[in-house]
Amino acid sequence: MKDQARVVVIGGGVVGCSILFHLAKMGWKDVVLLERNELTSGSSWHAAGSFHTLSSDPNVSKLQDYTINLYKEIEETSGHSISMHTTGGYYLASNQNWHDYLKRERSKARSIGLDQEFVSIDEVIEKHPLIDPDHYVAALWDPTDGDLDPSGVVYAYAKSARVHGAEFYTHTPVLETNQRSDGSWDVVTEKGSIHAEHIVNAGGLWARELGRMSGIHLPVVPMEHHYLITEEIEQIANLADGRRLPHCIDFEANIYLRQESTGMLLGTYEPRSTPWSLDGTPQTFGHDLLEPDLDRIADRLELAFERIPALGTAGIKNIINGPFVFSPDGNPMIGPVPGMKNYWTAVGVMAGFCQAGGVGKTLAEWMIEGEPSVDVWAMDIARFGDFATPEWGVIKSSENYERRFVMTFPNETLPKGRLQKTTSIYDRLTQKGAVWQDTFGLENALWFANSPEDAYEEPTFHRSRSHEYVAKEVEAVRASVGASEVASFANHKFTGKGAKAFLNKVLAGRIPSPGRVNLTPMLLESGKLNGDLTVACIDEETYYLFGSSVAQNMHLRWFEMHLEGVQDIDYKNMTDDFHGIAISGPKSGELLARLTREDVSSEAFKFRDIRDTFIGGVPALCVRISFTGELGYEIYVAPQYQLKLFEAIEEAGEDLDLKWFGGRALMSMRLEKSWGAWTMDFRPDFTIMESGLDFFVDWDKDFIGKKAALIEKKNGPNKKLSVIQIDTETDVSGDEAVMHNEECVSYITSGGYGHSVKKSLAMTYLPVELIDSNAQLEVEILGQFCKASIVMEPLYDPSGSKMR
Repeated sequence: MKDQARVVVIGGGVVGCSILFHLAKMGWKDVVLLERNELTSGSSWHAAGSFHTLSSDPNVSKLQDYTINLYKEIEETSGHSISMHTTGGYYLASNQNWHDYLKRERSKARSIGLDQEFVSIDEVIEKHPLIDPDHYVAALWDPTDGDLDPSGVVYAYAKSARVHGAEFYTHTPVLETNQRSDGSWDVVTEKGSIHAEHIVNAGGLWARELGRMSGIHLPVVPMEHHYLITEEIEQIANLADGRRLPHCIDFEANIYLRQESTGMLLGTYEPRSTPWSLDGTPQTFGHDLLEPDLDRIADRLELAFERIPALGTAGIKNIINGPFVFSPDGNPMIGPVPGMKNYWTAVGVMAGFCQAGGVGKTLAEWMIEGEPSVDVWAMDIARFGDFATPEWGVIKSSENYERRFVMTFPNETLPKGRLQKTTSIYDRLTQKGAVWQDTFGLENALWFANSPEDAYEEPTFHRSRSHEYVAKEVEAVRASVGASEVASFANHKFTGKGAKAFLNKVLAGRIPSPGRVNLTPMLLESGKLNGDLTVACIDEETYYLFGSSVAQNMHLRWFEMHLEGVQDIDYKNMTDDFHGIAISGPKSGELLARLTREDVSSEAFKFRDIRDTFIGGVPALCVRISFTGELGYEIYVAPQYQLKLFEAIEEAGEDLDLKWFGGRALMSMRLEKSWGAWTMDFRPDFTIMESGLDFFVDWDKDFIGKKAALIEKKNGPNKKLSVIQIDTETDVSGDEAVMHNEECVSYITSGGYGHSVKKSLAMTYLPVELIDSNAQLEVEILGQFCKASIVMEPLYDPSGSKMR
């Protein structure tokens, strides 16, 4: 066994072997995989082996499509059969809600070039005669779906990796992972140690134990999962010319099925999950299964037998109950671990035979080139923080398992694992009728009902019951003054003599002078967006960066990577040390004046000013800035002062018709101003020129990503972020296809209703030639092609005079 390697991948399932293959194929030959038992041990060997492209996140769908298209290559490279059958698949809708869901998925697929189409139920029965058509109203067809031999795929990846120069060792359990002072790793096994620059945790069922060796607590949980295989079914045995039945998923019945030999494979996600081995996966577990318990899935089987009658008369040949690892939101957790150099994860990849190829490609690109080729935020381990404890992980992973085939509406928030983090004014806002969501573990208000009893949402694809409440919140901000808890921003603090030079390097925008703030993008080396931030200068050695709260760990990881070796600078993520309240509206200046002894007139406290002061009788950091388009201020205090600040604002604003507003009102108002938002309109899929954030770039200095940005500036972007108004009474929720002359030209990044301008609005990246010609467009919303036109300037206060 080698004692040196550039990368050690730990775990010989489909994910680990894919990573090994991609690293070697992309040029890193000095890579090793360690497997404690045989390849495929754990979950890979007993997987159902189905594959499909359908996913809630379009970029994940793209990576699943890549995975499927890769199978022929690894079969040819390795010479190892994977028994792949591309049968196509039907997604069956049994009611109108599921039909609408599939319409949304079809629009997403159109926007990323995937070939999915609705077909008649008669056509379904023609290709899949076992299905009872009386239960279904619609079917979506995907020609790429199919199945394969799971063990064959794992060995094909491993052998292909070996062809490209990689090595793998089986029966080599890892005992320790010890980091050296230079960030490299000693991987201690029963057969000796390997010194590696990087290690990858692809431990599958043992990912938790492997993580704990390095002090990492991963919130992933093994879940028991059943599927069964029937005896021979006559209709299948009599299929002509070796034809195979298409795959099927019936969401309402919570079942998936495919042909297995001359019988059927039927699986389900039961409504009550069974977490397995919470204290740790036994080291002796390998090619093992768990005791079946058909009582847990009896209600699902009853539905399956009703909808596919042939299943009810077929005998059961085999019952498989095996553990699979789930993450809190069902997506993989991949990438470099924040706060730990050269430690990478690829865990929680529940749909391994749909996703392992894409995960391997992404991780290899990230390690070798410094960034993935597409935005993989939906899979980035940095989307979880300290709030994601192992106990919380059990709650949320169980919820995700139970909801695997349960519809989540665009306006719906999930109930489990809530109240993990709250601020001191949570109870007060709840009394005011706040309807909550959790973001990076923290509860934040979406909108306000009339009372706590009235504070509930009705899940829908259309405008919900919150619509009129949000309208009143927007009206109050536009006419008088509104207040909102600032819960969606992270706060990063940099101090020291080297702080300004460091920020000039990592930020593309101008660093402000003391007492001022600037908006600034942050770029990757490729020129793609890595952050949309506000930088504040308190003095020449003290700076704050305000950014997206959900991206705080991602940004922390980026800052720490570039801080290595930098002198005279201290950095801290201050998000949990600063809690804020924003006030906004034409009377917000009057309200602020009542709360402080200082002069806060427009002459004394200008737009984009910041000051340390006292507000409402407590120490505060106050910024004159607005994301509503009105005069506005953000007030940040230590957590112990937030309740006192809240009470002071309430008292001082009573005769000003102060009204609290939530995140949906803020989203409505920023759309009216044509402002993008991080994770939706601004993300690493887009560049500085495409996003329009080049306006904030300081081209006279050097910064990360400048070389690529200058090339794009010279050549000009091919597409640009635009606002469109849509003729519809059903607002977009994101990822809908944008059409021109019956061709898909883009997709929606965000949207909603502009309550002040009374229009349905959306943001999208359009080809520049369509913008220049003011082309007429259509947006596919729930299967309807709605007319849309390009908005050339903000519909509300285009000059920006109100906030200045």
